[in-house]
Amino acid sequence: MSEMQTSTGQGISGPAAARYWQATLARDSKADGTFVLAVRSTHIYCRPSCPARRPLRRNVVFFHTREEAEKQGYRACLRCRPNEVSGAVVLVQRAVRHLVDSTEENVRLGVLASTLNTTQGTLRRAFRQVTGLKPRELAEALRIRKFKAMLRSGRNITDALYETGYGSSSRVYERSNAQLGMTPATYRKGGKGMKIGYTVAKSPLGKVLVAATERGVSAVYLGDAESALIAELREEYPRAEIAPARDSYQKWVREIVQRTEGKEPRLELPLDLQATAFQRRVWQELQRIPRGRTRTYSQVARSLGQPKAVRAVARACATNPVSIVVPCHRVIREDGALAGYRWGPSRKEQLLRKERAAAE
Repeated sequence: MSEMQTSTGQGISGPAAARYWQATLARDSKADGTFVLAVRSTHIYCRPSCPARRPLRRNVVFFHTREEAEKQGYRACLRCRPNEVSGAVVLVQRAVRHLVDSTEENVRLGVLASTLNTTQGTLRRAFRQVTGLKPRELAEALRIRKFKAMLRSGRNITDALYETGYGSSSRVYERSNAQLGMTPATYRKGGKGMKIGYTVAKSPLGKVLVAATERGVSAVYLGDAESALIAELREEYPRAEIAPARDSYQKWVREIVQRTEGKEPRLELPLDLQATAFQRRVWQELQRIPRGRTRTYSQVARSLGQPKAVRAVARACATNPVSIVVPCHRVIREDGALAGYRWGPSRKEQLLRKERAAAE
């Protein structure tokens, strides 16, 4: 069957099915909406990124749409809710448009849901399915993005502060420092005066960019294209002196590449990071998680003596600039789902799988 043909009662076969199975094994969220997998033994169909245990390949059949799966008698999975994905995407898109235009510092879920003519539960579930974030967390990320863009364009800090909805200067310094990695005044200078060296190496997870100053590692990015990783670094620090790193950094790069393979750390890597006191505490706690093991966000919060700080822990994980070195990939949700990961859920799963295998 060619890839352009629609699936039948027997499902999709050929090269497309092979690709879909690989996406299923990787729990690739990017494949959500392109196909569904149905399990013959349970008569249930799921999204590719469903966190449930993977079925045996011989029990799996693929369909282009959920409607095709339902016509063959399959029921929607109650865990990943594949019958809600299309509506969830549209709902989140509408919510994002509203949040982008909003200047309110605190987003009230009830008001947002009412504006979108939906319920709080439906909205919360849609955000979790599509973005992996809560509405409040996405609103904060959008506000920070707008704030950063205004600073880069040359706007003064006070104007940018109030036009993005922050109620006070202390508020913006408190919240933005977590994502800027420095004070807004320093960020506005685009990293002026900083000297950053970078190296891009191959790893089992694709390309890995390691950026550092003379004092230590400042950034570890993962991706598919070297040019995109370098562009991301330059965008973050447009006025810094950024150049390929000297040979003295190579031992740090080799150490990080070995860690992407799941191997045990051999070097104590120095870090040169700007962070709040709370961020540092979270990142230090993450470094204590044994290789091959995981912790939930709530477990990390409790270990810090702040059991109610689960969202703050999640934000600290999301803003971690040195993946691999600070192993934020070892933090998962209460239900066992991998949750969001800046470099993609498939890479998170690969890291955990390699670390478990190496530890065993």
